[in-house]
Amino acid sequence: MAKERHGTWFGFGFCGFGQAPGSGNGCHAVHCPEPLSASDDICRVSASWSYTALVTRGGRVELSGSVSIAADGCRDAWASEGLLVVLREKARSSTELQAWTPGSSMQGEPLWAQDLVSGAEAQGEDEPGSEARAGTLPLLPHARAYVNPRPPFCQPLAPELRVRQLELGAEHVLLLCEAGQVFSWGGGRHGQLGHGTLEAEPEPRLLEALQGLRMTEVAAGGWHSVCLSETGDVYIWGWNESGQLALPTRSTAGERTAVREEATGLNDAAEEEAAQAGDGAPAPFIAIQPFPALLDLPLGSDAVKASCGSRHTAVVTRKYGQLGHKDSISLDRPCRVEYFAKKQLEVRAVTCGPWNTYVYAVEREKV
Repeated sequence: MAKERHGTWFGFGFCGFGQAPGSGNGCHAVHCPEPLSASDDICRVSASWSYTALVTRGGRVELSGSVSIAADGCRDAWASEGLLVVLREKARSSTELQAWTPGSSMQGEPLWAQDLVSGAEAQGEDEPGSEARAGTLPLLPHARAYVNPRPPFCQPLAPELRVRQLELGAEHVLLLCEAGQVFSWGGGRHGQLGHGTLEAEPEPRLLEALQGLRMTEVAAGGWHSVCLSETGDVYIWGWNESGQLALPTRSTAGERTAVREEATGLNDAAEEEAAQAGDGAPAPFIAIQPFPALLDLPLGSDAVKASCGSRHTAVVTRKYGQLGHKDSISLDRPCRVEYFAKKQLEVRAVTCGPWNTYVYAVEREKV
């Protein structure tokens, strides 16, 4: 049997791993402050605005950034500014969701707790990026700035909606059912629901544009949405204010102009001329994409994982095991992160914080 290859989490972006704001153009390996053994290897990462929750294989949770606490017996953690939710072992046959304030010592009584019982939780740990996610928190929202500290409530769905994955943005919800179909509901003012309108939807509604296509994963950003098909295609919709949909956006045109002028000496008139289509019409800018658009990845790559931040998107491809984001310049097109290729690392998983990105990678096998 092949020996399991443990990898490393890397982080880049704004603040999320103890670096100063604005210094996030490079990738940095993420480690616990004082690792003692292999059980202190990080297996999960969840980023908020000012701190990051690190979960080790040995069940410890440590916070880095503006707060610093540690707790044992945890399977997963989810970070927000006002709330830290952990999945903690309570007994051999059950686990418990616990909510704490990030600045607490995680001793005594949590803000609230809720029992979870699952027969799948005793099947062992799963590697980051694998399909088996027993004992993790896939149903907690990614809208980290909009968390209510009250205990969760149960809202039953229609019996035919057997949930495989649930993702929450700032104002909307994406649901992937067992049949591979995508449903959405909530606020729609930025087109994030994908129904072709900007109207809100109070109940789960099937994305008719994707009906008949089997999806394997969904991801919700602040106000945009992504899903991956079983054939590796990427569909993306919603707000494109910062180019997070990889569609042309006016906000990135100025940055491209500045970079291009510095590199080639192009002036505004030349940039505007270059942006004209063949028929003389200006190149279209897309602020809102209210229905799913097929994303054309470079070199025909197939996507296997996706994650969304507040205003950015990261994709892991099957061919290269790389991501679709680069540096501090806003981009409205996919761009491979060269760091992992140069280091001969194969990306297995990606998770986006509001303004940062974490990547789990292993060394490439030598042929």
